[in-house]
Amino acid sequence: MLHPSYADLINVVNSGVEEGEDPVVNSRYSIVMATSKRARQIIAGDETLVNDKGKKALSVAVEELNQGKIKILGEEEKEEETEV
Repeated sequence: MLHPSYADLINVVNSGVEEGEDPVVNSRYSIVMATSKRARQIIAGDETLVNDKGKKALSVAVEELNQGKIKILGEEEKEEETEV
């Protein structure tokens, strides 16, 4: 079993969303895609943002997401970032 659960991770990611706005993440698929992308970055040599002693890259990515160290960008934020 995954700890934290998908529901917990979805709540963490959507915690900054104000009432009436669309949530950043609606499904487990979004969590899986975000953590797998971050795990690939860690494998490629990116510095980890949490204590990673003896942990696999995916476990580190999940922990970073759970602690709010990484953020999943919504579609609007991605468009703004590309414009800058």
